Amino acid sequence: MNVTPRRRTPDRPEEAERQEMTALLPPPSVPDLAPERERALRQAVLREAAREEPAAARGGLGRTARAARPPRRRFQVRFVAPALACAVAGAIVAVNLSSTDDEPRDGTRIEAQETPEATRLLDRVALAAAEGERPEVAADQFVYVRSKVAYAGRSAGGGSVTLPPAHTRQVWLAADGSRPGLLREAGKPDSTLGDDAPVYTVDRPGATPRPSATGSGPSVTNPTHTYVATLPTDPVALLELIRQQTRGQGQDPDQRAFTAIGELLAETWAPPKVNAALYRAAGKIPGVTVVRSAKDAAGREGVAVARTARGQQTQWIFDRTSHAFLGERTVSTEAGDAGPAGTVLGTSAILAKAAVDRAGQAPRG
Repeated sequence: MNVTPRRRTPDRPEEAERQEMTALLPPPSVPDLAPERERALRQAVLREAAREEPAAARGGLGRTARAARPPRRRFQVRFVAPALACAVAGAIVAVNLSSTDDEPRDGTRIEAQETPEATRLLDRVALAAAEGERPEVAADQFVYVRSKVAYAGRSAGGGSVTLPPAHTRQVWLAADGSRPGLLREAGKPDSTLGDDAPVYTVDRPGATPRPSATGSGPSVTNPTHTYVATLPTDPVALLELIRQQTRGQGQDPDQRAFTAIGELLAETWAPPKVNAALYRAAGKIPGVTVVRSAKDAAGREGVAVARTARGQQTQWIFDRTSHAFLGERTVSTEAGDAGPAGTVLGTSAILAKAAVDRAGQAPRG
């Protein structure tokens, strides 16, 4: 089919003729974006969303405000209307990063969602823990932990609750749990740990006695070094195991899990991958927040993750640079018998962990 352009007349503007001739041309083809270009565009969308995301308001003690969810964005391909000569050669493609509530034609959405601050911090702590040295503890050795601790209490005469100066605490735990451990605290007599005699069962006359199955074995709440080393390194599976083994022990399930993880961090010596999984599992517990400044029992200042339950906030304190676990602190969040909100009820600082050959033995150095 031959198309003869109409001659321009004074009554017929040039723009009208241009539009009429453009309509006679076939539509330009739409070139596909190269995979590298598409990835770059998606990253640009996420960066733009992060810049425009409104700053979140900060909460009070034990609360971290979350940033508002940013608007959903998509990259949109638009065609710039070409001049007549350019329309014959091909279309010019422009990409416009625009905010829209419309669904993309292919059903894909690009979302930038704020990760909770506590989860981000625990991820960094987990990465640092995963790079740590694996503890070399033989089955016949003891795990030694030295710390400083202080717990608030009342005097015999009553009165207000006070926090005494921190004192040294040393504990020796058999790696395989087969022998009694030892607890030594300054100003107190030594205490033997796990010295209950085993219960034996005789199946029939003359049979060799065997340990009774009713005895409680190692668990999350009664750990041995050997047991801790076998814990799952998948944080989801680990958290589920912790929830199962702390069921029925008071408080709410989330606080029970948080407390159990804190105890494992404080007085066990887990392999690096297990340690990392413990931190990541804690990041999946609802209600975990960040405390920007906290001091352990040795006076070391750091950043903490925390969880509040029943008027008390438990804080795990980490070094700001190395992300090493420093210790714990418990603070009241409500005024009560213990005093005003913010009263420190307990504090600890982990100073050393080592493997020794017998209970009561100090590690070298």
